[in-house]
Amino acid sequence: MSAVETATAADTATAAATATTRPATRAATRLRRIRVQRSDAFAALGFTVLAVYVMGNQWRQPATGYLTGSGQDQRMWEWFFALAAHSITHLDNPLGTLLQNYPQGVNLMANTSMFGVSVPLAPVTLLFGPTVTWTLVLTFGLASTAYAWYWFLGRYAVQSRAAAAVGGLFCGFAPALISHANGHPNFVVLPLLPLILACVIRLAHGAGTRTALVLGLLVAMQIALGEEPLLITAVTFAVFALAYFASRPRFAVTAVRNATKPLLIAAAIALVLTAGPLWWQFFGPQSYRFIDHGPMGNDLKALLQFPRQSVGGNVSPGQNVAINGTEENAYFGWPLLALALASAIWLRRLALARAAAVTVVVMCVVSLGAELTIGRNGTGVTLPWSWLERLPLFESVLETRFAMGAIPAIALLLALTVDRAIREKATRVPWAVAFALALVPLIPLPLTTVQRAPAPDFFADGTWRSYVDDGSVVTVPLPRPEDARALTWQVEADFGFPLAGGYFVGPVGPEKKAKYGPEDRPTALLLGSVQKSGTVPEVTEQMRAQAHADLMYWRADVVVLPNGENQRALRRTVQALLGSEPQRVDDVWVWDVRPAAR
Repeated sequence: MSAVETATAADTATAAATATTRPATRAATRLRRIRVQRSDAFAALGFTVLAVYVMGNQWRQPATGYLTGSGQDQRMWEWFFALAAHSITHLDNPLGTLLQNYPQGVNLMANTSMFGVSVPLAPVTLLFGPTVTWTLVLTFGLASTAYAWYWFLGRYAVQSRAAAAVGGLFCGFAPALISHANGHPNFVVLPLLPLILACVIRLAHGAGTRTALVLGLLVAMQIALGEEPLLITAVTFAVFALAYFASRPRFAVTAVRNATKPLLIAAAIALVLTAGPLWWQFFGPQSYRFIDHGPMGNDLKALLQFPRQSVGGNVSPGQNVAINGTEENAYFGWPLLALALASAIWLRRLALARAAAVTVVVMCVVSLGAELTIGRNGTGVTLPWSWLERLPLFESVLETRFAMGAIPAIALLLALTVDRAIREKATRVPWAVAFALALVPLIPLPLTTVQRAPAPDFFADGTWRSYVDDGSVVTVPLPRPEDARALTWQVEADFGFPLAGGYFVGPVGPEKKAKYGPEDRPTALLLGSVQKSGTVPEVTEQMRAQAHADLMYWRADVVVLPNGENQRALRRTVQALLGSEPQRVDDVWVWDVRPAAR
């Protein structure tokens, strides 16, 4: 009998006994329920305290702090949050905008705009600013994800609340979530995923239309939070279900028979609720067909090493094999994987444990990409991703992220182990030592935060209004994934002007293949290279003509050069391109190009 079946039988027996007890026994039962509720409250409080600890540096300066590990992602997300609030107050279309990448605009549904949090938290954004919203969302994401998995494991896998707490703790604060907390809230705010799985399990056990309705609503809500985590969870659960039912096909037939019709109802509900936004995402203005990231699989060492932002990573750092600081999607550490293997062997008679072990292996292998890489050296060994990447939707997903599917499976093994160790007193001490050796190195460190530089006075004080009619602002260089500061300046100016360029995902070329940032214009590329090199090029008449054409394309009103790296070289380059001297206005150099760009 599996742990789920055991827990269900225990719940049934308890309910029957309670119905026939004497008043004193009923009073005792009520006291036990109070204690259970108190344990839930302690778990929620503990997860919240840990989330605040991880985000503590950001909370010390919640309106101006900047997570150094985010690159330019924090600016992009704050822009999304601020734009959602702006769209609500101005009754604008929330799915698309011309305020970035002018005049082509941005398809916000085709980007990770997270309407599921940006819209409900719009009052917070309007009152306190998008950085406070950003900090709140990340903190809430860590704590709520941990608690949701704690609830799920306690309801469907284990009887001990302590065991469920261990599993929830790992799900909410696994290395991947701490890494993504630097800049990807869509991979941190994941509390709906265990609720979705709970509904699917209930449907497989014969629940009716009400559960199907709830499932449809939850799926629609998750689409508003992030589609990629939903896809990874669906793949993970499919692997788990196949492994679980492999040894019990009769149960599989019953589960499929029970769930088929309700799942179709849930899918229909979710589709009705999201049809409009999804159409806009895939067929609306500035939609794209796919995005090719190139090889993005995990290095094998990424599975075995400790994460950078952890106790173990601080004491014993390994080779840097991550894609970047926000994509440490594995980094379980060899002690944890050894513990998971030991747990799987100890619990091998449990179908849940066997299925969890298979899921960990499959999702980790998928995350390694098309070719096995060890220490950044290719081995020539072809892996399953070489076939999976050809499938629709999979072609746009970073394969490294499929390692996140192993997180709840590992958590399930940990929870089942604690649950059994609590019942078998003789095993408590050795398992406690093993857990300490495996989990202490993974204790996260607070994320590093710096005080960001304020916006130029030209934007913060509203001086820009004298230079903008109905055209765009062209900053030098233009905002792009490498430098998106102008997005913050636009937010400071309350979206009073559109920006040429930007940081987003949009289509390029007739194939509508996606890239990060706008389709490159020659003048934008030139200015970006000058900022990088500090060398003033020899400006030709052709380059001047191209600059004029690009300004017309952007419908530019003003060209603005703020303080920054290689400012003198940039000023001389723009001066040569435009054939005119700039004006010093507040703390920026300005070229008024309204007559020339018309």
